Amino acid sequence: MRVDYEVLETEFERILEKHAMEREDSKLCATLFAQASLDGVSSHGLNRFPVFIDYIEKGLVDVHAKATLLGRFGCLERWDGNAGPGNLNAYASMTRAIALAKENTIGCVALANTNHWMRAGSYGLLAAQQDCIGILWTNTIPNMPPWGGLEAKLGNNPVVFAIPHADSPILVDIAMSLFSYGKMENYAREKKDLPFDGGFDTKGGISKDPAEILQTQRTLPIGFWKGSGLSLALDLIAASLSGGLTTYEVGKAPAEASVSQLFVAISLANLPDREAIEAKITATLDDLHATRPIDAQHPVHFPGEGMKKIREENLEKGIPVDEVIWKRVCAM
Repeated sequence: MRVDYEVLETEFERILEKHAMEREDSKLCATLFAQASLDGVSSHGLNRFPVFIDYIEKGLVDVHAKATLLGRFGCLERWDGNAGPGNLNAYASMTRAIALAKENTIGCVALANTNHWMRAGSYGLLAAQQDCIGILWTNTIPNMPPWGGLEAKLGNNPVVFAIPHADSPILVDIAMSLFSYGKMENYAREKKDLPFDGGFDTKGGISKDPAEILQTQRTLPIGFWKGSGLSLALDLIAASLSGGLTTYEVGKAPAEASVSQLFVAISLANLPDREAIEAKITATLDDLHATRPIDAQHPVHFPGEGMKKIREENLEKGIPVDEVIWKRVCAM
């Protein structure tokens, strides 16, 4: 089933306004959700929208809250998200980091007390569109065991690197687990196995069964012990710079809320050799494309390269949606 982008966006906006979100905020919030699905990331677009509304109804997300500045420390600012909508807080934080970068070459916003930011790559793309490198990450509830452990103590702490390049920015958007929870929920809903082992099942064995892994919350970290270490480092840096909660502290609450996030923007336009930088990026990507592929039908590409094609196809044909979730959203 496919739905036109405008229909999806309008429906999101209608429901958000119904839940007392101000018109300007509801429009941006709806756009962020719709664009995630437009780019093929339905796990953090349409599929995540009912959870977001549930959090509003439970009082975990305050639709009227705005992030407030707590302090300035050179090119770093601390902000309090005040439990507002996570995607709006993230958009505002990266926008502010970009403004700081335009002034200082580098800008950093550390955000505490915020909510799930939905599709992380959206804010990296926001930086790239302003000719900035974007680096950002968040902590989460405990949902991944440290390497060698049985209980979930770490977050899968998604991180994004976005690098501007012509009309196709490089976009690395990854969780510290092999598969994000949103992606595993998609596979479980479709009753499909993961393409690779993604965690442990209820019997303690390595598994491709997303439903089993979701039940145990024993996901495999990327790079095994390396991903485990990266998760801890990202968590501690975000919490330390923002003055917010660590994954350990977030886990004491009944739901994923009050997470800590970091947004870094670096303005390439401020550097004297901007054209040379672009030439260097282009040459590197050309060399990457020249790699002999294992499968001739699947040439090597850089992260984010296929996004433009997906977006154009979905604008033309409509966005693929889960019919059950779409009907649920339309009934809200």
